[in-house]
Amino acid sequence: MASTVALIGRPNVGKSTLFNRLVGRRLAIVDEMPGVTRDRREGEGRLFDLNFCVIDTAGLEETAAESLEGRMRQQTERAVEEAEAVLFLIDARAGVTPLDEHFANWLRRSGKPIVLVANKCEGAAAQGGLLEAHGLGFGEPVALSGEHGLGLDELHERLTPLLAGEDQDDDDEEPADDSLQLAIVGRPNVGKSTLVNQLLGEERMLTGPEAGITRDSIAIPWSYKGRPIRLVDTAGLRRRAKVTDKLERLSAADTLRVVDFAQVVVLLLDADLGLEKQDLTIARRVVEEGRALVIGVNKWDACADRQAAMGAIRDRLERSFPQTRGIPVVTLSALDGKGVDKLMKAVISAYEVWNKRVPTAALNRWLEEIVAAHPPPAPGGRRVRLKYITQARNRPPTFAVACSRPDALPDSYLRYLENALRQDFDLPGTPIRIHMRRTRNPYVEE
Repeated sequence: MASTVALIGRPNVGKSTLFNRLVGRRLAIVDEMPGVTRDRREGEGRLFDLNFCVIDTAGLEETAAESLEGRMRQQTERAVEEAEAVLFLIDARAGVTPLDEHFANWLRRSGKPIVLVANKCEGAAAQGGLLEAHGLGFGEPVALSGEHGLGLDELHERLTPLLAGEDQDDDDEEPADDSLQLAIVGRPNVGKSTLVNQLLGEERMLTGPEAGITRDSIAIPWSYKGRPIRLVDTAGLRRRAKVTDKLERLSAADTLRVVDFAQVVVLLLDADLGLEKQDLTIARRVVEEGRALVIGVNKWDACADRQAAMGAIRDRLERSFPQTRGIPVVTLSALDGKGVDKLMKAVISAYEVWNKRVPTAALNRWLEEIVAAHPPPAPGGRRVRLKYITQARNRPPTFAVACSRPDALPDSYLRYLENALRQDFDLPGTPIRIHMRRTRNPYVEE
């Protein structure tokens, strides 16, 4: 296991910018507004020959423990407990503030190795703050610019002895990640973070009565019954017309990026609200991107009329997604854990269907029977011939059909083929792609 390095500091000192620099990607949302980061985010950091797990944390603030900021600070405290080394960031342009001094004393009591980082040192305005930083008692500060990548060599020098003894990669390739990529999406306040905490068995994500607590998409390595899973909690998605805040737009874009790279997506609903227009928009995005979709109906224990609620959800799915019949719908209570195991079984099953391969011989026997039962139309008196079929790829199941006149085949016949494939080869709920390929007639000159 690689060592863990936590990034700690008050709001807006550049922790997320440095996090993105260390992991080599823009994973964390960065904005000039203080307090963007709320949950702690982990990533695989690399600094020259050093490899380590890096944790981005919320900005430290002195506030009541039961408030949102207080719960954010508790997440930061857990990150410090887990870390082998701490990078304590200050804003060199602003100088050392009383809040910096307060949390420097708190970090000193933690007993962890501390590296003081004076961030935003790219200009002359930072020199005064860099000199002030010596007074915090952590030795020589590292003059750094996370945004421009300045001072990383000095940071490497300071971290090397703290991470000594850990196995570091040389030129070996990293092993392929075969984890199931599972994203939890939905509207704000439907219980996504509560579900993630229930699955993990710990208070990993911030939760509370406030809507829209989660801003970043937080990926967490996890294992379910021996199967590695990369679990991603996401920010709530509202209708685009209602999103006016820049930060919410960034969060929504981050969530959509997660959907694009997921393998299975759980769309979480509130049982009392059912499947609303925004949920259908999210579900449509998932299906169009070719991801496996599972519907989770949360807060089922508090639902007054369960039969009517489930009937309305299934009816709307049938009307809105006739081309993707069989999307699994699972009822649960994320708060007390009821139905959560059933949800994960549905996720694994959806993943297996999404990965399914059908032998070519079986497909062509099926094609003969299906064409004999319902031949393609003959527009203009010329018959459209379907010659053979093969599965081009899976994830999602994608089929290529050799056809004499692809342009003449109506969409209704393609839907007929898709529904028959889904029923005859047991492919419920997963997106199916069918590509018609024109075959060349050797007796006709091009």
